[in-house]
Amino acid sequence: MSSSETPGSPSATPRGPVDSSRIPRYAGPATFARLPRLDEVGTTDVAVVGVPFDSGVSYRPGARFGGNAIREASRLLRPYNPAQDASPFALAQVADAGDIAANPFNINEAVETVEAAADELLGTGARLMTLGGDHTIALPLLRSVAKKHGPVALLHFDAHLDTWDTYFGAEYTHGTPFRRAVEEGILDTSALSHVGIRGPLYGKQDLTDDEKMGFGIVTSADVYRRGADEVADQLRQRIGDRPLYISIDIDCLDPAHAPGTGTPEAGGMTSRELLEILRGLASCNLVSADVVEVAPAYDHAEITAVAASHTAYELTTIMSRQVAAEGSAIKHSAEARGAAEGAR
Repeated sequence: MSSSETPGSPSATPRGPVDSSRIPRYAGPATFARLPRLDEVGTTDVAVVGVPFDSGVSYRPGARFGGNAIREASRLLRPYNPAQDASPFALAQVADAGDIAANPFNINEAVETVEAAADELLGTGARLMTLGGDHTIALPLLRSVAKKHGPVALLHFDAHLDTWDTYFGAEYTHGTPFRRAVEEGILDTSALSHVGIRGPLYGKQDLTDDEKMGFGIVTSADVYRRGADEVADQLRQRIGDRPLYISIDIDCLDPAHAPGTGTPEAGGMTSRELLEILRGLASCNLVSADVVEVAPAYDHAEITAVAASHTAYELTTIMSRQVAAEGSAIKHSAEARGAAEGAR
């Protein structure tokens, strides 16, 4: 790539994954989807970044190892996505930006570290595909995205609301990020949705408080009864053309599909339902996303990590298609300006 070309520009040729016909999938470093590292390409349109942090969990730890488990499982991903009829790694430069090293003994400092690192990556023009880590990290990521786009629409896939106030007096935990985000004014409260919610709560007030913050709820039972297409259509209408952040706690899936997580709940979505809903959101303005709470110590035969890797793949495909569309728009605009100038 010449110095004048940047990933995503019409003349740039993205560097894609390692060729599995020459180097077996199980060989070599486990970057996401066997893509190049960020330092190998210089700049990128979509940065896949890990945050190995799980000090905010309230039950089973282990999500600090989630990012690398997802990377290992992603060795099986291939460059063409037939469900979206796209080759995401040819449409845009996608690269693995490594991990953000956050202090495991100080949650407040870790939150600041993640925010600063996200600011740096977003400042290059990249979108972020973040691999957690626990859900605490969603707050600093949303802070960073909101600095660039203003208050964003949020689509939150989870078994749990994550809008509680505190745990043991702590304001920053994996169960509180979205209450803090609403309080800080970084979310567009006209376009907030939970998907996959289920299980017991501390009391009915939890739902009342959540509704006051602006959230709509699609339960896992709603997905089962109404189907993925109808749910995706409802979500698209709620989101509109607003800048969208998608945050996915892998426990939105039933434990049969995602046993490797810290707070499993019975009665969840299937991995097929999750993927189909995401594919139905391909037209949305997805500016960044995360997949969190993968805890490989409890993962049988990498079931959870496989589901998480495919989830990240669908999200990455959506962002890559948007990068390509924006690049085409820029190209067509330049051609139109050139034709107008030639006609003068």
